[in-house]
Amino acid sequence: MSDGRLWLIDASIYIFRAWFSLPDRWHTHDGLPLNAVYGYTSFLLDLMERVGSAEHMAAAFDESLGTCFRNEIYLDYKSSRELPDEALAFQLDSCRHVTELLGLACFGGPRFEADDYIAALASLAHRAGVPVTVVTRDKDLGQLLYHEHDYWWDFAADRRLDIAAFNERFGVHPNQFADYLALVGDPVDDIPGVPGVGPKSAAALLSHYGNLESLGSSLATVADLPLRGSARIAQRLQEHWQQVQLARQLTGLAREVPGVDAVPKVATEAEHYEILAGQLADWGLPKALQTRCLKAAHRLQQ
Repeated sequence: MSDGRLWLIDASIYIFRAWFSLPDRWHTHDGLPLNAVYGYTSFLLDLMERVGSAEHMAAAFDESLGTCFRNEIYLDYKSSRELPDEALAFQLDSCRHVTELLGLACFGGPRFEADDYIAALASLAHRAGVPVTVVTRDKDLGQLLYHEHDYWWDFAADRRLDIAAFNERFGVHPNQFADYLALVGDPVDDIPGVPGVGPKSAAALLSHYGNLESLGSSLATVADLPLRGSARIAQRLQEHWQQVQLARQLTGLAREVPGVDAVPKVATEAEHYEILAGQLADWGLPKALQTRCLKAAHRLQQ
């Protein structure tokens, strides 16, 4: 399913998945672990083989922990997360190198998160009439589903959501999801929610009012809604409305990011696969991975 679409890879989430799930079996000559490199490289080759001859593909990396613009808005944003140690930092850098060797444009920086780079790239694609598939496990990126041919794809679980499926799963339209998160909070990112406002209540509020702006200008009417505990919810919203407004600044994604100015094209060459195969061999990673790279190089040379 290439159909000229832009494939946007939330790289860090798959690197961390491999880091936490795979055994610490492979190491560099200096003793640094390679489990995340092995898992991520396998994932990336699987993805590229399944997608086929994609014209547009890019990967975004999280490199802004503690320095993101959101930390200027809310100091505790992602405060429960630890900075990568030397072993993980090496693997993150190595995974980016692998991605570049495979001919994919890579994005990341100290001020914006991977989600923001993906959002900015998706916005460019939509303006150019290019459909988008976001390859991720992060629900936050569902807000980038703008058109009927856009998809949110958890590749590992092979679960694909379009606008209708996303709406069915979360009870809100993708363009309401940042508002939804501002109400319920997002503990993964240390964003607090309104006490007593859960997913069903938030979805009901947004179904009735449409967005946070309309809800905020109509707080006095919430108690009259045919919603269980509406009076209590109205009181909590009144008490925590400033918090909701702050949270909304965190849950929304940047649509313009410096350095994102064109829909990226894949630039894979046979030579790059051969170089990657050599690097994998030097790292002592399984020969099957090297063989896949060499076979891909052979296909490109035909």
